[in-house]
Amino acid sequence: MSVDWLPPLVLLEQACGDWNVYETILYEWFSADFIKSLPRWPGKRVGLKRHPLSKNKEATFWHFISEGNVEADRIIDVRRAERIRWPRPTMEAYLERAPAKGDRIVWWKNERRGEARYLLALPDFSYLMVVADRGDYVLPWTHYHVDKEHRRNKYRKEYDAYWAGRKS
Repeated sequence: MSVDWLPPLVLLEQACGDWNVYETILYEWFSADFIKSLPRWPGKRVGLKRHPLSKNKEATFWHFISEGNVEADRIIDVRRAERIRWPRPTMEAYLERAPAKGDRIVWWKNERRGEARYLLALPDFSYLMVVADRGDYVLPWTHYHVDKEHRRNKYRKEYDAYWAGRKS
């Protein structure tokens, strides 16, 4: 799958393997894309999950570079971190219509724990971004590389079922 429209990965090697330097670089990209300015989203304001702050960095930042269900116990995920520059262009590629052949992303909606969410994916489902729908605004929630084929197939089935249900 060609991702030439997405920015290059931000690799740990660019910080000479120093995690503290890398975290600073990652946060600079996050800040440029989500604090100094916000991505566009059709008809809604884009917000951020700011709390809980950790090391003076917003919760959304930590969700973009780590994984886990408990905020205090999240574990750094280098594959997510490398893609820190992908959430903004992914959000901006969202079109408020059914995806069509040739679109940069595909999308569908689901609900998790009572919250409506947009799921934005590369057409091969190798990358997924979750955006929470809060009514008059959206919150970028998390994103990740999908490296397991069975997970890609799961997302493909969800996508197909969502759009099949909307056509009937």
